[in-house]
Parts: sequence; structure tokens; C-alpha cells
Amino acid sequence: MTGFPRYAIYFAAGSGSALSRFGAALLGYDAYTGDEVPFPREALQTAPDWRDISADPRKYGFHATLKAPMALTSGKTEADLMAACATFAGKPQTIPVIRPVVDTISGFIAVIPAEPVGALQQFAADCVREFDSFRAALTAEDRARRKPDGLTERQRDYLDRWGYPYVMEEFRFHMTLTGRLDAERRGPILEMLRGRFAVLGIDTLAVDRLALFKQDATKARFRIIGEWALAR
Repeated sequence: MTGFPRYAIYFAAGSGSALSRFGAALLGYDAYTGDEVPFPREALQTAPDWRDISADPRKYGFHATLKAPMALTSGKTEADLMAACATFAGKPQTIPVIRPVVDTISGFIAVIPAEPVGALQQFAADCVREFDSFRAALTAEDRARRKPDGLTERQRDYLDRWGYPYVMEEFRFHMTLTGRLDAERRGPILEMLRGRFAVLGIDTLAVDRLALFKQDATKARFRIIGEWALAR
């Protein structure tokens, strides 16, 4: 298996923002501080097993993937990666803006764009390419964990080329709130999450920053070790 630490380049709502607090409460974990956060009463009332339902995304913190978790290749350091993030963020670019909604995606519930946004697809693809030189090659074990037999041919090609199958045309922006749920469970949970999100009054969301997350060991949670606002 790929070694540790692992790093990931994600979008995360700014520390202390309404969206960041929303996600941290539902996951029970704040990736900015590394602290546990109490679950909302509504979540526990709707699903007493909420801790289990939110276990998978809790490990990663509330985020949207731009460059998937990777170990650093030989000769690259954490300081190098942080400098590269700062350089990339400092290049003037179009800031993608989405209309966020809470909905299901591949069996789990997440904050997603209400409709496709071309600038967002381009931004995500740029991140994949820009930081790939830092990525250690997948081991055979890493590749097997992605269950390549269940992927499309294009997704397998992307897995082998970029270390992750859901990039370029396969990329779908999502800020995950639950693990995969059986269809019969999704309805009440989706209704509860939509209600909590509506209270925030977030009609548009600018994907205007990079966050560098770090995982120190297999069972460790990812934490934010750096963030950079994008230059407009």
C-alpha cells in the first residue's frame, strides 16, 4: 500500500463559515482544528445510528476532492507541495460559482451543484494535472482497492494515468455528508439534511480556495495544514 503521510488537495469552505460549520457538525469532526464536534439533534433523531452513517466521510473531513489522496513521490517534500499550492492559487483564473443543493450521488448524500458548471470542471482538471508530479505511483494493492473491474474503460485509464478514476469528464463535485445508504433510508435523511441546509441561505457558492489536507497514518483522519484563496 502507498506509504504515509498522504496528502490531498480539496476545496473546503473557509474556517468558521456557515457551510464549514454545517459540514463539521454533521460529520462530527472539524478538519481545521482536528476536534470532535457534537452531532445536531435533528440528525440523531432522524437516524440514531448517525455516527455510523457519517463514519466514512468523517475520516476525510468536509470537502470536495480536487486532487485525490496521494503519497509524495521520491524527491518531493511537504514544503514543496505547499509552495506549489500557493503558486497555483496565485495565478489569476476564473472562479467557479455553483448553485449548491443537497442531493444523492452514487447512493450517498452530498452538497452538489444544481447544474453542471464548465469552469468548475476545468478548474478540477487543472488541479489534477498541476499536482500530479507530486504523486507517488499507485502500488498494485492501491489499484486493486479501486476495484478496476467495476470501472468503465475510461475510468480505468484515468486510474492508471492520474491515480484516481473520477477525474476530467468523470469528475463530479460533491461535499459528502453520509456514507452509501439503502434506498429506503435516504428519504427521511435527505429531507432532514435539506432542511438544515436551507437555513443557511446559501444560494451561490464560489469555489474560491484550495486546502491541503494531510493524513499521518492509515486510521488517522485528514487535517487541513494549509489553505490558499484563489486569485481572481
